[in-house]
Amino acid sequence: MNLTRRAVLKSAGGALAATAAGATAEFPKGSADACIFLWLGGGAAHMDTFDPKLRGDGLKKAGSYYDAIGTAIPQVQVCEHLKQTAPLLDRCALLRSITHGINSEHAAAANLVHTGRLPSGTIQYPSVGSIVSHELGAKSDDVPAYIVMGYPNITRDPGFLGAKYGYVYLTQVDIGPNGLVRAPDVDAGRQDRRETLLGTMRDGFLARSNSDKVAQSQADVNRQAFRLAGPKFLNVFDLNKESSSLREAYGGEFGQRCLLARRLVQSGVRFVEVSFNLNFLNGSGWDTHNEGQLKQHLLIQDLDRAFATLLLDLEKTRLLDRTLVVIATEFGRPPEFDSGGGRGHQSDAFSMLLAGGGLRTGRAIGVTDEIGKKAVERPITVPDFHATLHCALGIDPAKNLYSGDRPVPITDHGKPVTELFA
Repeated sequence: MNLTRRAVLKSAGGALAATAAGATAEFPKGSADACIFLWLGGGAAHMDTFDPKLRGDGLKKAGSYYDAIGTAIPQVQVCEHLKQTAPLLDRCALLRSITHGINSEHAAAANLVHTGRLPSGTIQYPSVGSIVSHELGAKSDDVPAYIVMGYPNITRDPGFLGAKYGYVYLTQVDIGPNGLVRAPDVDAGRQDRRETLLGTMRDGFLARSNSDKVAQSQADVNRQAFRLAGPKFLNVFDLNKESSSLREAYGGEFGQRCLLARRLVQSGVRFVEVSFNLNFLNGSGWDTHNEGQLKQHLLIQDLDRAFATLLLDLEKTRLLDRTLVVIATEFGRPPEFDSGGGRGHQSDAFSMLLAGGGLRTGRAIGVTDEIGKKAVERPITVPDFHATLHCALGIDPAKNLYSGDRPVPITDHGKPVTELFA
């Protein structure tokens, strides 16, 4: 075909116009429409969980603290305390070469993993949960898009997206969010009168301040809160509707949170973060300095029981292909032991896990060295990790969001782990 100068210029101009309008190249997609994000706050040791190495001695010889066992993935092993997860690992993908540069401070590393970016002096970036809320919204007006089981934390915040895309948080799993539970002396009629009065005052204020975006965002949150206080959403928290055998299979507090996460996703919530840093199990949570290492196996066993039951429960309810399950942490631990027999911090190489979501699972991606100190094959950055999550949920990782007039791509130039997509 002969191309004229006019045709070439017309084609180039069209491409430039598409780029200016925010169009991006095609991206790989999973089948997930919701995400359960299991957060191991404190920094879980990868060589003691999903990337076992030769045994150390807990003193001077570096290495894993436990023996390794085989899994459903040929030639891939995990820690001996993950015995329920091991035969289900074909539903999972291990990312063993996650890497970033923050190993000195938990808060900074947690913020990086939740937002995919380093802090900026001029902009507050949204968390991954808020981006999912913004892009997908809740499946129903009766439920929120984004829930955090744990205490409020700025790393989970909506940033420049505004309060509308923030989270509802839970500190107890049996009664629902404290702010949505009506006081015993407030009956339905009294509640209706309160809502009517507040609505009149709110609408009057907004009419006088119609250009105030912050006020409008807070008003949207207020309206949603009253919808969420209805019986449809609060009934999700009645775990007694599940069989006693299933509740027992999930295990303790963390397991009951995972069961609730399944019920929340089933009700239409898009993103549920389940925090697992229950210090009383080993005295230090996943931050296993000093003596915390001695009872780390209690945490791993709790994780194993809850996670394996969650996978099987999602399969039984036909939700696994539509739900991306993530196990994430802020950094790993070094293979060497500290003077107290525990481990310090390490961000050069550690593991995350993905399951379900229509991904090509049953594989381990990335390789660390013989003691788990460095990523030696297929390093995966935190922006890459975020891009993979978004693609699994059908969200374009290069799409621009806007902080005022400033375009901000959903990820910081992250590239999805393409091996996980068909």
